[in-house]
Amino acid sequence: MNKVMLAVPVMLTLSLALAGCDQKATLSQAQQSGPEPSLPKAQDFLIPPLQVPTGVGWTSGATPQVAPDLKIERIAGGLMHPRNVYTLPNGDILVAESNSPGEEPITTPKQVISGFIKNIPGKGRPGGNRITLLRKAGDGWEKHTFIENLKSPFGIQLIGDSLYVSTADDIRRFPYQTGETHISTPGTVLADLPDTINHHWTKAMEASADGKKLYVGVGSNSNITENGLAVEYRRANVLEVDVATGASRIYASGLRNPSGLAINPQSGRLWAVVNERDEIGADLVPDYMTAVQDGGFYGWPWSYFGKHVDNRVQPPRPDMVAKAIKPDYALGSHVAPLGILFYTGSNLPQKYRDGAFISEHGSFDRIPLSGYRVSFVAFKNGQPVGKPEMAVGGFVSKDEKSLYGAPVGLTQDKDGALIVADDVGDSVWRVTAK
Repeated sequence: MNKVMLAVPVMLTLSLALAGCDQKATLSQAQQSGPEPSLPKAQDFLIPPLQVPTGVGWTSGATPQVAPDLKIERIAGGLMHPRNVYTLPNGDILVAESNSPGEEPITTPKQVISGFIKNIPGKGRPGGNRITLLRKAGDGWEKHTFIENLKSPFGIQLIGDSLYVSTADDIRRFPYQTGETHISTPGTVLADLPDTINHHWTKAMEASADGKKLYVGVGSNSNITENGLAVEYRRANVLEVDVATGASRIYASGLRNPSGLAINPQSGRLWAVVNERDEIGADLVPDYMTAVQDGGFYGWPWSYFGKHVDNRVQPPRPDMVAKAIKPDYALGSHVAPLGILFYTGSNLPQKYRDGAFISEHGSFDRIPLSGYRVSFVAFKNGQPVGKPEMAVGGFVSKDEKSLYGAPVGLTQDKDGALIVADDVGDSVWRVTAK
């Protein structure tokens, strides 16, 4: 056994022991939500404290909790790490089943600890590397294997008769015929995507309204460039890909992990939810959602939430900090937002119309835990207003020791219901008005 492996039990024990010290969050998620979140002083840690719930899954008949005006049902179970969902025009729902390709070299005790930790709550289980199709049939839902042998698929978009799937390595194009339940034709590569290491492996994808462009979120290969800048080439940004040619450019940069993308139908602007940096405190740094400006720079790695300098990043770059755009709306520290959906249907109550649902996957970097829910944020005149409200919760036990599920991808089905992918519970949920 090498020194890295021997160091893991000691470091993990110490880290969890520190959870009992004075390293707990002092601010509520509400205090760190909105356009002006409270931002305390950054802290330094030898080993950041952690809180890791144990993944137990859903017992028979158990479901997430929902707001009083909503109800929820499971429409698919027994999946292999369902990460994203997409609704086709005929009402079929596609589910991307995937997890990290596991290509990141393990060279430090921290990386080994991270691997152990992900397995405790069930977030590290293998993905199916496929897309499954769900079709409404009577009182239930049929399940069909739609596309197989993909490398960590995530983003799905249909433009005309072409289905685009973003994997850890590239964007693939498949011919699509309405109503088919399986595609056997090999896809063709439209565009390569940054694939070195793949520390952040998901590639969120959204089509422009005219179908001429695909926007792709590419996360960083580190927390704050500790692996060097060379491996961050074309990372921590949103790429714009031309559908006709496959040519791409950096649309916006300085976004540590833009893990969910969506076009706001009110304004026509592209929005992203972004996972921010870790290891400077339970109350830092708030994850956020923001309208993404063409050519905009959002701070990573040199600053956070605008021009708040991260002194860990060396050498400093005051010129880059000066360019940093402040995000539109904080969601709270370490909530780990992975999906965003602007609701346009009429199935759910009026209060949800034209607002955004945010899936908060949750992380282990805050005590008490935060995230592990689907939040709703109201919008007015194309901008978020008020505080996030819980729409779907109950994914973690009240004592924060057991994890039943964790929300990831979101879509709206043909009837206007909210569809939620749950990768820890290996399920897909459907939320409607009560």
